[in-house]
Amino acid sequence: MERISWDQYFMAQSHLLALRSTCTRLTVGATIVRDNRIIAGGYNGSIAGGVHCIDQGCYVIDNHCVRTIHAEMNALLQCAKFGVPSEGAEIYVTHFPCLQCCKSLIQAGIKTVYYAQDYKNHPYALELFQQSGVKLKKVPYEPFTVDPAEAEKKQLVNRLLETLKESNIDEDYLNRLQEEADKLF
Repeated sequence: MERISWDQYFMAQSHLLALRSTCTRLTVGATIVRDNRIIAGGYNGSIAGGVHCIDQGCYVIDNHCVRTIHAEMNALLQCAKFGVPSEGAEIYVTHFPCLQCCKSLIQAGIKTVYYAQDYKNHPYALELFQQSGVKLKKVPYEPFTVDPAEAEKKQLVNRLLETLKESNIDEDYLNRLQEEADKLF
């Protein structure tokens, strides 16, 4: 198996964190990293022990859910809670940070923001990141799976295709099946 890049590794972690989100509108994950080591992570959701959007719906004011703490803020707050400095660290986020998170990331000393998807990229956030010297890098997420039985599955499919080939099945149909198998693996 080919190793994934550091960017893909940390972005995958952020997408994994997003699976814990309790927001029904958008799931977001964030991973704070220093020296290729994860120092904190967060996802968007309610305060600890509070009511969750998935249970009672979003509490929307001015088209924004006020019940939800953003993933970036949760990750920064985790650093603060456990005394882990964020100065000079980097953050990997599933979506471009909102304006409020942008300001918090700058104030926390984050030096680079990696994001997988554009999401309402506020022009003032872009200006503030540039003004403060925070680098932005879009890292499109390439989902992958870890399947310990992948080799065995591939061997089985190849044996089945070989059996079909020996049975004089239509060659065009067999080629389409082979193409589908190649896409799977």
